[in-house]
Amino acid sequence: MSHPFFLNKGPISLVKVCNFLKIANQKKNEINFYDIKDLQSANKDSITFFHSKKYKEVAKLTKASFCLTSDLLKDFLPKTCEPIIVNNILTSVAKITEEFYPNSVEDEFDNKVSSIESTDYNGVIHGKNVLIGENVKIGTNCMIGHNTIIEKNVQIENNCKIGSNTIIRNSIIRNNVSVLDNCVIGKKGFGFFPNKKKNLRYPHIGIVIIDEDCEIGSGTTIDRGSMSNTEIGKNTFLDNQIHIAHNVKIGKNTIIAGQVGIAGSSTIGDNVRIGGQAGISGHLKIGNNVDIAGGSGVIKDIPDNSKVMGYPAKNLREFLRENK
Repeated sequence: MSHPFFLNKGPISLVKVCNFLKIANQKKNEINFYDIKDLQSANKDSITFFHSKKYKEVAKLTKASFCLTSDLLKDFLPKTCEPIIVNNILTSVAKITEEFYPNSVEDEFDNKVSSIESTDYNGVIHGKNVLIGENVKIGTNCMIGHNTIIEKNVQIENNCKIGSNTIIRNSIIRNNVSVLDNCVIGKKGFGFFPNKKKNLRYPHIGIVIIDEDCEIGSGTTIDRGSMSNTEIGKNTFLDNQIHIAHNVKIGKNTIIAGQVGIAGSSTIGDNVRIGGQAGISGHLKIGNNVDIAGGSGVIKDIPDNSKVMGYPAKNLREFLRENK
């Protein structure tokens, strides 16, 4: 994954990584890392991490030369990938990511915004008090409502409609997308490690990508990715008051009703329908052509072409038979 909106301070040497994490360096020769990436997108010049058996099949195929992991997981890595054993994998990843991308931890408001009337976006139809930040691109035939702020690092393509009182940053919005009122898109996710003295924030170097022909309902929040991007597929419609957490991937032609919450790093397939107030736990895979009834609680993967209901969510026929 590329990080178009966050400055990479690499390379960082293996020596520095080991010193930073206070672990022994078993390699005698000098090695540099140019980025930190997830298992799937890592290459030989980047460092990666492997923290759960859930990702063992991906780990077996990683192209990274070095991986932060544990003694229990190291044997799943290919021979071409050298394990770096640490006590706490995710906190180690957070510290190294912050070294590469020091501006990805905090999320202060963009204090360099300007009124749209003082910019070159003369072709944009806009309401009152619209503010535009740095590194923003807006295509043709777009509309922006009152009191909306397009903060730094945003690309909006053609024929898009952005409602009033909405904040967008660190995002790419493709053609023909409608974002309704009071949305927040591209802010950092709820990623941190609890500590009694001071919680450790997890850097968010991903972005939000909303594909063509989508509609984002009023009051919806879409967090940018931590290590990978948060993505909304083509022709997907989200109702009001929905929360999409960091790293979530939603396929095309999917419909999600109001007050649904999708926890971090879950993947939703194509042609999925999710009823109102359903909740989906993190790191799950929901297949294609799946129906999830309103109010359901999904805590495990769901295969293609399934219909589920209840908490925990189960096959619809089974649920109805048990609740006659």
